[in-house]
Amino acid sequence: MSANNIAHHLVTPIETVAKSKPLDLCTDEELFSRFCKGEADLFDALVRRYERELFGYLRRYLGDGTLAEDVFQNTFLQLYVKSGQYEHGRPVRPWLYTIATHQAIDAMRRQNRHQAVSLGQRREDAEDGDTNLLADALECRGPDPHDHVSDLERQDVIRGCVEELPDFLRQVLILAYYQGLKYREIADILGIPVGTVKSRLHAALVRLQQAGDVFASYAEA
Repeated sequence: MSANNIAHHLVTPIETVAKSKPLDLCTDEELFSRFCKGEADLFDALVRRYERELFGYLRRYLGDGTLAEDVFQNTFLQLYVKSGQYEHGRPVRPWLYTIATHQAIDAMRRQNRHQAVSLGQRREDAEDGDTNLLADALECRGPDPHDHVSDLERQDVIRGCVEELPDFLRQVLILAYYQGLKYREIADILGIPVGTVKSRLHAALVRLQQAGDVFASYAEA
């Protein structure tokens, strides 16, 4: 056996440990690195891992389940195509969201449409802080039927305000509040500084809070 063949069959201790781990205990980076090295079936494992999370993001961002399904498929197609560019150890999640966001924007441009944001339940692991403003704006006040109707009307006002936000503010809001991504991850996805993420999120949430306050003033008049 030649030296080249020997080198080809040698694996590092780290690689040996990674391959011996159950797939559900492997990090995204371990799965994708092993896929890039020839374990083709691990790509499906990565798709399944992100199926609910990423599809939920796209459906919320696009406001259309059918379009979200198409964009989801295109996202992983692009990930597959770009796998040769992957640098070992690079965080996969922000890269995946970057691809998904770009694919979603392209899809909306092709259809000349504006996304209709859902105000469904936020992810439990969303960062604290400014995102609590949106939670406060959407929270129900009590069991009284009139309060319930008022809450629904309030959500309609907030939803309309979200849809009217500029794209650069709406993107940050959805990624932070609904997807629970950290500021650093959002910064990597959108290619902007962490400070810009924070300022955009704050600006978006202040607008929503103002919309809620306007509704409250109108309802009390």
